[in-house]
Amino acid sequence: QVQLVESGGGLVQPGGSLRLSCAASRSIFSIYVMGWYRQAPGKQRELVATHTITRNGVTNYADSVKGRFTISRDSAKNTVYLQMNNLEPEQTAVYSCNARGAILGGGAYWGQGTQVTVSS
Repeated sequence: QVQLVESGGGLVQPGGSLRLSCAASRSIFSIYVMGWYRQAPGKQRELVATHTITRNGVTNYADSVKGRFTISRDSAKNTVYLQMNNLEPEQTAVYSCNARGAILGGGAYWGQGTQVTVSS
């Protein structure tokens, strides 16, 4: 129903910035929720940010990234972005893109993930 491919991860110094991209194989205009999750070493996967299409677009962020990370949806490019600023070593994780909604038949879809490493 949809394939998701993440890109933009890599090695960055503390205080630096990265922008992750999630390219979808179909229109994302009507997909209810697009989101970013992450899994750090020894930790369970956690929600980072979501973008919902209700009310002209609603965003939600984990407390640990609020004010520093920004999720956005570019429907013309079938792409969701995660802008990450002022990165800290604690943000090191594999970041994955997620899509869910009734238009997808009730299933959840994931990308392959992209590694983000924050280190000197």
